[in-house]
Amino acid sequence: MTDAEYVNIWMRPERPARGPKPAYSRAQIAEAAVRIADAEGLEAATMRRIAAEIGAGAMSLYRYVPSRDDLFDLVADRLQGEIDVEGMPSGDWRADLTRYADGLRAMWLRHPWIATVHRSRASFGPNQLLLIERLMGVLDAFVSIDENLGLMAILGGYVEGAAREEVSWAEEVRRSGLSESEWMARSYPYVDRLVKSGEHPIFAKIVMEARQPHLSRDDQFRYGLERVLDCIAAALPSTVEG
Repeated sequence: MTDAEYVNIWMRPERPARGPKPAYSRAQIAEAAVRIADAEGLEAATMRRIAAEIGAGAMSLYRYVPSRDDLFDLVADRLQGEIDVEGMPSGDWRADLTRYADGLRAMWLRHPWIATVHRSRASFGPNQLLLIERLMGVLDAFVSIDENLGLMAILGGYVEGAAREEVSWAEEVRRSGLSESEWMARSYPYVDRLVKSGEHPIFAKIVMEARQPHLSRDDQFRYGLERVLDCIAAALPSTVEG
């Protein structure tokens, strides 16, 4: 498909101006795709499999979702709709951004398969647009739009990176059958040798003094999030509370 031929899924009317009401909705299709992906991985969410899930003919779904990219756009927007931004901005920017970060992380952990397919290309579906309005609205009164974009990128990057790490660890636990504590115990002889060699003083300091590696995942996330919010606070006018 050429750029000239491409039509964003959201530009296509879900219901034709004339004719019978469609038997299925995009929301039903996206919901079925998410259910399948949660149970079996996103690759299992084929048009044929989704059609079977909702009781439709496989070829008939292409009238609703013309391509795999369109399906990904529907699914991505469906997932963004899980993040609660109701009531934002509330007037407490730190509380709002904390709630958003917690919601984004929770969404990633509920659907770990998005770590393998997440793309930065935005399609601006209804849920994403609502998220933009509410989230960007939190700092809109205090900073320029470019500064706002930069600060939200920092926050989103932190949350995504932390969530990917958690998903990666969970997959390693599943693959190896070893918990994090069991993996650390197995690695101890080598780590102990590195520390005692005296050749890696910073690494030794991490092993001997750092508290972060021993915190729970929730506490590690909260510790990093507070540092990110402190950086955002430093970019705001001194008259802004938080």
